[in-house]
Amino acid sequence: MTDMADMAARKAAARAEAFARRKAAFAGRGPEDARHLAGVLAAHRGAVLSGYMPMRTEIDPLPAMTAHAAAGGIVGVPVIPGRDVALVFRRWRPGAPMLPGAFGALVPADPGEVVPSVLVVPMLAFDRRGFRLGYGGGYYDRTLAGLRAAGPVTAIGFAFAAQEVEAVPVEPTDARLDLIVTEAGVIAPAD
Repeated sequence: MTDMADMAARKAAARAEAFARRKAAFAGRGPEDARHLAGVLAAHRGAVLSGYMPMRTEIDPLPAMTAHAAAGGIVGVPVIPGRDVALVFRRWRPGAPMLPGAFGALVPADPGEVVPSVLVVPMLAFDRRGFRLGYGGGYYDRTLAGLRAAGPVTAIGFAFAAQEVEAVPVEPTDARLDLIVTEAGVIAPAD
């Protein structure tokens, strides 16, 4: 098996395990799951924020996104404009009309775009080095590479604590998170 095929197989196995772990954590979710995320985002009040619209068993960032917007912050959510390209971010407000987007994620009906400097990133699994396992499309990796090339960007992974693994399989193109937030607390990645 080639190195590339081996990595693909390792990531596929890790994703299957991560989906199961996240589903179990989702069953125990609570109304305070985004409390630590809201606290972290309070330090970024003037920044343009990208959150995400939770789907399936993802942890829900909407309370923290709503708090950021209520404090006068600009919030966007990701939109997948096509295959193998970076994400764009449409402006979101609580109660904004939404439409189904790619993969079933809701996106704002308003086409107005924003460029975030702080991104709340969903994931299937994470490790303490700051790496995440996503769905496999590479959208956040491409997006973070492009944004970071243009200036400072903070990437905050948001997940249930049960989604932590010892080590996520990593490729050179995988973007590292600056911080990880769970319902249980905040994790600063170790070097």
